[in-house]
Order: sequence, then structure tokens, then C-alpha cells
Amino acid sequence: MRAKLALFAAFTLAVALSADQATLDQGRKVEQTTCLPCHSLRLIHSQRLPRAAWDRELTKMAGWGWSAKPEDRAALLEFLAANYGDDKPAAPPEKSADGRK
Repeated sequence: MRAKLALFAAFTLAVALSADQATLDQGRKVEQTTCLPCHSLRLIHSQRLPRAAWDRELTKMAGWGWSAKPEDRAALLEFLAANYGDDKPAAPPEKSADGRK
């Protein structure tokens, strides 16, 4: 019985912590429309930040004039944390057109 309860608790926690695909897709759209006017994808995607740090970054951007509906901000936070969290491997360095750097 304890094993079943522990398994249920672990499953419930995993479901609660994972974002659904629709939310991640919405977050990607918000990134495209609200982040890219000022930032390159390379800058954003090279970061590996914990969720709390991504949240602070979004708050900082709001202080500089960025605005988003609460549900769009939440989706963007989920997208960034899921794809560029500190538990994700570092992005490989980009090479120049000639492949040397």
C-alpha cells in the first residue's frame, strides 16, 4: 500500500510540474512575438537558468517596458524553464559560415 501511495504521489508531482504541449507552444509564440524584437534567439537559448531566475528575468523585462497578458507570461515562463532550464545541456557553440568558429 505504501508503495502505491508513493508511486501515486510521484506521478501526481510529475504531472503537476510538467507543462502541457499547448502551453509550451504558446510560450514559443510569445517568445517569437515579444522577445525577438529586442533579443536574438542565440542570446535567449544560450542561457541555462533555473525557473526562479527565468521568472526574475521576465520581471526585469517588465520593469523595462515589456508587457504581456498574465497567461502569456506564464506560458513563456513554462517554455523557457522547460527548454532552457539549468537542468538542460549547454547549447553547442555556433559556427561561422566557413565552419571555423
